[in-house]
Amino acid sequence: MKTGPKHGGVVVPMITPVTEDRRLDETAVDRLVDSLLTGGVDGIFVMGTTGEGAAIPQAYRQQFVERTAARVNGRARVFAGIGDAHPGQIAAGNDYFRAGVDAVVSRPPVAIPAEGLLPWFRTLLDGLDGPLLLYNMPMTTKISIPLDVVEKLAGHPRFAGIKDSENDPRRLEELLRRFGGKRDFSVFVGVGALMESGLRLGADGIVPSVGNLIPDVCRNLCDAARNGDWSAAGAAASRMSAVAALYQNGRTLNESLSVLKGALHLRGLCAPHVLPPLKPMTESQLEKLRNEMDRLHLLNGQT
Repeated sequence: MKTGPKHGGVVVPMITPVTEDRRLDETAVDRLVDSLLTGGVDGIFVMGTTGEGAAIPQAYRQQFVERTAARVNGRARVFAGIGDAHPGQIAAGNDYFRAGVDAVVSRPPVAIPAEGLLPWFRTLLDGLDGPLLLYNMPMTTKISIPLDVVEKLAGHPRFAGIKDSENDPRRLEELLRRFGGKRDFSVFVGVGALMESGLRLGADGIVPSVGNLIPDVCRNLCDAARNGDWSAAGAAASRMSAVAALYQNGRTLNESLSVLKGALHLRGLCAPHVLPPLKPMTESQLEKLRNEMDRLHLLNGQT
């Protein structure tokens, strides 16, 4: 049987706060977790794309998971990313479960052949001690997880769902047609522009990077969708889109992550330092960002 109840709601892919010498900033982890919990999130996802997951040194991944789980202390669910193509990821995932995470989330290893996806995910599922969600994001992995692979994995006792970050409305519609509404399988939408429509179609939750800045607005979207109040849902989605544009519009993914961390720095939640290959914002860029945030009413705790 499945391990634990079905997942859903707002799961924020938390940024990874680091010091100037690229060590984990544990005090900032606490501040970020507290901010998200105050905003009413249902879950926190560490070491995902927004958290610079692939760049985080192995030396402090376990430390990051332990600190996050301890700070959350059962007040929300905790998800941890894995995905490198070696058996050590199974051991790491099981260490994360022992540290208190509720599920691990695995992207395909970068550039894996399509025919290798099914056996790789089956190996993970067979070796893990708790639930696994797949993470589909071809922008970074260069491969889309076929829905037929999801179908063949369905029914495994530790296969808990999928976070889909492929910007393809037709794929999302088909994904939800085939797997939505199942008692023991969760579908999360990872593309901001598709979150409102995905919830309309029956998605169980969303994984918004903008939730780092406005977790309460993201919660409002899910609450409104759950209540069938699509006017309120549309208002929340519009606010999320406007704030996300602050760091996404006209930028590459890597550039946007640096700006997001800069915005959180200006809100007093973490330092602006990033991990290679990302580059931190300059002082002049931060000042321009401050002005843009003021225009969007994002300073002084506003949402």
